[in-house]
Amino acid sequence: MPSTENASPERVGEQFTFRLWTRLRQSDLALPLLGLVAISVLMSLASDNFLQFSNLMNVMRQVSIIGIIAIGMTCVILTGGIDLSVGSVVALTGTIMAGLMVGGLDPALALLAGLGVGVGFGVLNGALVAFGGMPPIIVTLATMGMARGFALMYSGGYPISGLPGWMSWFGSGRIVGIPVPVLIMLAVYLLAWVVLERTSFGRHVYAIGGNERATRLSGVKVDRVKLFVYAISGLTTAVAAVVMTSRLMSGQPSAGVGFELDAIAAVVLGGTSIMGGRGSIIGTLIGVILLGILNNGLNLMGVDPYVQGVIKGAIILLAIYIGRSRHA
Repeated sequence: MPSTENASPERVGEQFTFRLWTRLRQSDLALPLLGLVAISVLMSLASDNFLQFSNLMNVMRQVSIIGIIAIGMTCVILTGGIDLSVGSVVALTGTIMAGLMVGGLDPALALLAGLGVGVGFGVLNGALVAFGGMPPIIVTLATMGMARGFALMYSGGYPISGLPGWMSWFGSGRIVGIPVPVLIMLAVYLLAWVVLERTSFGRHVYAIGGNERATRLSGVKVDRVKLFVYAISGLTTAVAAVVMTSRLMSGQPSAGVGFELDAIAAVVLGGTSIMGGRGSIIGTLIGVILLGILNNGLNLMGVDPYVQGVIKGAIILLAIYIGRSRHA
């Protein structure tokens, strides 16, 4: 590499930009970033209100729940799996937390119980996939129906309201002007980044998605890693349920419908391969923001909701096609 000791500032800037672009391409972040910039520019030209701070914070708040769920979904997809149960687990976790609080249980214990339910379903999924040898799509499709059924049984099919007033802080509070759900989302992303990028567990997650058989032969306890990955998905889903229950101030047995598809879409838009082994948690965050901006911009432009579904579906298919083409 040429020395930059006597280079002009312009030359140093060009070299820095080239190295940065090279690293982005190697990490599969280039396309998601370009997509985010392109859609942001288009939306800002289409609507004068798009770049206002209040609107941008509203976008981030709207995507916070899906963003938190997408963290666990990223871990699962990196191993070559899938988790279709997340939306139903949000509903079950929310109704149980709300029911316990309304029933007089200490709110802290109710929150812990809700988190435990999420982790419990994650462990069930992971055990059936890892130790039972069952296909992830079948397992999580079955537990999706189970979780929704339990939520309806527990609540009698009706929302559970009457939560303590302070509970709204998790979904509607602000710290220095930033919505609390956004801060929670960013904190969980930071933790997930550390786990995936700076620990041996994270390296094993990528290795399993890249070549499970070789990873198993190298001595990695693959089944245990898979179990933990699905448990993480259950935990992040439960955290998202806390935020959603707080925002609604009730436990809704019908909540979370379609959340699994939105989370998968965000992961794929962020550059993670649906086949596993490639992707990053930063890419998922970009995908979440991209999806939120797309939804917000289409709403600001008054695009028909049915048309919005077609547009988003086409963009997701394009992202999957480009990803497969690049790594074919």
